[in-house]
Amino acid sequence: MPDSRIVLIAHAPLASALKACARHVFADRAEQIVVVDVTAEHDVASWHAKAGEWLGDSNAPVLLLTDVFGATPFNIARDWADWCVEQGMEARVLTGANVPMLLRAITYSDEPLAQWVERAESGGVQGIIAVSPNVVPKAGRQQSVRHSYDSDQNHHHQ
Repeated sequence: MPDSRIVLIAHAPLASALKACARHVFADRAEQIVVVDVTAEHDVASWHAKAGEWLGDSNAPVLLLTDVFGATPFNIARDWADWCVEQGMEARVLTGANVPMLLRAITYSDEPLAQWVERAESGGVQGIIAVSPNVVPKAGRQQSVRHSYDSDQNHHHQ
C-alpha cells in the first residue's frame, strides 16, 4: 500500500475498530492506515489545520473512508480531500465505511484511484446481505442459503 493511502475518519471509536479488524487480515498493511476517531467535541474547523500534519507531503492518492454522509467525520474527510487536491494530490471520499469496504480498499490499493474507489464501494455494498431468519444451522455446522446478488455470479466479496 505504499503507493496510496487510506484514511479512516469516523465517529469514535469506529475508525480504530475498523483498523483493528483490518489488522486481522492484513497485519502488515493495516498499520499504514491513518485513523481519526471523531468525538462530540471535534468540529471541522479544528481539524482543518491538521490535514497537512496527518496526511504529510506524499503525492500518493488518498482514499478517505467515513461512516455517515453529512456528519462531522464526513465534513472533515471532505475538507481533507479538498486540501489534498489543493496540494496536487488525487483524493476521494467514500461514505458508509464497513469492514468489507476497508478490506477491498486495502486489497486494490495499487489500482488507479477511480477503479480503487469503485472496488472499495462495491465491497461495501456487497458486504451488506439480508439473511433470512429461518436459516437454521444443522448439528454442529453453520449453514446458510447462499443467494448471489452478483449478476455475473463471480462470488468475490473480498
